[in-house]
Amino acid sequence: MTQQPINPDITSDDKLWAMLSYAPFIGFWVALIALLMEDKKSRPFIKYHAVQAMAVYITLAISMLILIGFCVASLLWIYQIYLMVKVNQGEYIEIPIITDFVKKQGWIS
Repeated sequence: MTQQPINPDITSDDKLWAMLSYAPFIGFWVALIALLMEDKKSRPFIKYHAVQAMAVYITLAISMLILIGFCVASLLWIYQIYLMVKVNQGEYIEIPIITDFVKKQGWIS
């Protein structure tokens, strides 16, 4: 990260909008609004940080989906091993929601 020299053309309003673009929970929406408002997106400082913040939020969303997907897949894999052990012991397993669904469909009795 390199810092640009302080520019006297940057107003306090520019700084506020740029700062709020990175704010947790509201930053995505602030950046989106800044990019949709003609007077805000014409300001280079606001546009630079709003676009950069949007890229950060998109990257964060994708990484969270991957992480959550990995966690859920890991838990399901462990559950499948548990099911394998129980079935090997000769037990009928009641899987929440799934067993009720397949019974209602008449696929098992």
